[in-house]
Amino acid sequence: MAFKKMILSAALTGAATNRTHCPDIPYAPEELGLEAKRAVDAGASIVHIHAREDNGMPSWRTEVFEQITTEVRKHCPDVIINYSTGAIGLSIEDRLKHLPATKPDMAAFNMGSMNYAIFSKRAKQFIWNGVFENSFDDMIKVVNTMNENNICPEMECFDTGHIRNAEPLREMGLLPDNACYSLVMGVMGGIPATPENLIHQIKQVPEGAFWQSIVISRKQWQLSAIAAAMGGNFRVGLEDNFYLPNGDMAKSNGELVDAGVTLARMIGREIATIEEAREMLNIPTKTNV
Repeated sequence: MAFKKMILSAALTGAATNRTHCPDIPYAPEELGLEAKRAVDAGASIVHIHAREDNGMPSWRTEVFEQITTEVRKHCPDVIINYSTGAIGLSIEDRLKHLPATKPDMAAFNMGSMNYAIFSKRAKQFIWNGVFENSFDDMIKVVNTMNENNICPEMECFDTGHIRNAEPLREMGLLPDNACYSLVMGVMGGIPATPENLIHQIKQVPEGAFWQSIVISRKQWQLSAIAAAMGGNFRVGLEDNFYLPNGDMAKSNGELVDAGVTLARMIGREIATIEEAREMLNIPTKTNV
């Protein structure tokens, strides 16, 4: 059976980890621009980005997102830029204000409320925990903002119920046909990262919809192989997993993307170029931005 080409995403930097965990996590816009180039040169078509202040703290300042856009476009003029809208303890208005200003190609939003935590089995305690609030009213605001600014929605689904939460948005005519399903696994509070759970999640995605796996932790490589073998797509990057398949810590997002390309090709999948990814996802280049 011949598979269509696979779209590879790279999550360049998250919000919960810092350089004490991995010294090569990018913070500043200039660093994110260079990391985007490393990821694109290795084969990524999409770069998913959280903004940070120069000290590594999460940032929601619009000017920081604007600087990131400038730096990424300087090094990767055609790459599909995907900005986060996920945060804990921040109003939905503050989580969205950078989108009209930067008009990225895509933006991620979370498909339900959940406990969100990091638990240390060694210390027998939570290192961090909170409640991630994403009501239907907030999801409607997110999708409306994306539609108004011609932004493709990436729906991050941390559990089976989150996949189903897309149904009323579709019935209301709010989700465009090219909205993407991201099957996020391995977050404490969400669905565990196991092969059985990934296969179950894949079966819940509407037929014909684009989907990708996002696996937190070193289990990423095993489950990414399953995603590729089942005709889907997957994401790598320093937001999700620091480690290469051989156990070494990656020194850049480019190294992780390169490992993802190698894995996909072992499964018999070829990697889509940026141009091909834009055509597959119906995301034309925004010439007016």
